[in-house]
Amino acid sequence: MITPVIMPLPFGEVLIERPRPRGIDAVCQLHHFAIITYAVDPQRFARQIPGRFKLVEVEINGRAHALLSVVPFLDVDFTSAVLPFPKFRMGQTNYRIYIVDTVTGERGVWFLGTTLDSWTVSIPRHIWKLPWHPGQITFDCKFDPQTGKYAQSRMRTDAAWGPAEVELSQSTEPPLCLPGFPDIESGLVYLTHPLVSFYHRRDGRVGTYRVWHDRLMVQAASLVTAQFGLLSRTGLVSAEEQQSPHSILVQPIVEFTIFLPPKVVASES
Repeated sequence: MITPVIMPLPFGEVLIERPRPRGIDAVCQLHHFAIITYAVDPQRFARQIPGRFKLVEVEINGRAHALLSVVPFLDVDFTSAVLPFPKFRMGQTNYRIYIVDTVTGERGVWFLGTTLDSWTVSIPRHIWKLPWHPGQITFDCKFDPQTGKYAQSRMRTDAAWGPAEVELSQSTEPPLCLPGFPDIESGLVYLTHPLVSFYHRRDGRVGTYRVWHDRLMVQAASLVTAQFGLLSRTGLVSAEEQQSPHSILVQPIVEFTIFLPPKVVASES
């Protein structure tokens, strides 16, 4: 087996100015944003992504691991980035695998899918064929602005496709540790700054869309408990493994720009 090598990658090499929004591009604030990452055997993802893409792999304890993140957040003031438009508020949870597009060399994520707590899920699901699924999502969070930390962060999703329940805490002030990366900054670039997503559309073709955000100012958090039904059902991350994440990164508020509509990738090869 070839040992994976992750080269140092500073933010200075990946940060870009925000492209000018146009058309139906959207902007939103993400509250209670968390990236809960698991490092597992790359073979578990072998059937998940087309051959055009390769997994981002890191070496931990002498073995190669691929990375999958669960990303829950509360969409606040989701609206048009260009025109006056109604604002929406909705819970969302993304499931994504870290990849590299071998055609362009760009780092990105492969979306397994998303749960969305809004009637608007029908737009990405049926019009754009995204793998988005309905669910009822609730957050129960206690953030102390004086300390800048969460005393409690709970999220629950009631859904057929991706039921979930997770509780995080920063009460013990965990250190920021990102195993397998040459340094903390490189790990943060890989985990927090992919700006392109790919996925299997509901019609079987490969789709893609892009986002933009500034450098995230995340902090580490600890896991109290996690139950991600999708990961258990598919065997990607067992219920036992879900209790031992690679890392947890949180930020109270993040602003994203989403460039729409999604596109179809011309070729998977």
